Amino acid sequence: MEKLKLRYPLVVEGKYDKITLSNIVSSPIICTGGYSVFSSAELRALLRRLAEGSRLLVLTDSDGAGKQIRGYLSGILPKGSLLQVYIPKIAGKEKRKRTPGKSGLLGVEGMPAELLRELLMPYAEKADEAPKGEAITKTDLYLDGLSGSEGSVALRARLARALALPEDMTANALLEAMNLLITRDEYRRLISEIKGDGR
Repeated sequence: MEKLKLRYPLVVEGKYDKITLSNIVSSPIICTGGYSVFSSAELRALLRRLAEGSRLLVLTDSDGAGKQIRGYLSGILPKGSLLQVYIPKIAGKEKRKRTPGKSGLLGVEGMPAELLRELLMPYAEKADEAPKGEAITKTDLYLDGLSGSEGSVALRARLARALALPEDMTANALLEAMNLLITRDEYRRLISEIKGDGR
């Protein structure tokens, strides 16, 4: 079955949720790392930037932790920028776990794929909507001096600053952020400006 292309980035709690949903959607999936979002300035900055130009879909477990994360995101992001998607409360445990969680409920990773697809279908792009275009790659970063060369850290910092992101982002984190925020053409223009300004 063809994967869903969602109109908005999807925010989930954990890496297993991301793995499960990667089989259902082809769109960007951002993982909060559970409560890590509370302490990660990098992740919060990325979410804020995404929420400026788009909306975000939030899909967390239906337990207390999921509710806390939803509440936290609602508090740090612009009003109206979050689209909340809720899974039903189904008793059980995930296959990879020996025992059920505290709540005794299945999390996102334990939901049937058909159900997750049905929940996300209203947010899928229509066939006539324009695709985003070619992605920015690790090779681009290397060839443009943003990774693996002398001065790459400083160059990445200037690019991150131009995008209103934390200046100490790793190459991988910056790459993920750029593919969510800008097109390849916009990246080429920014690189040209940054290399040309001499600062």
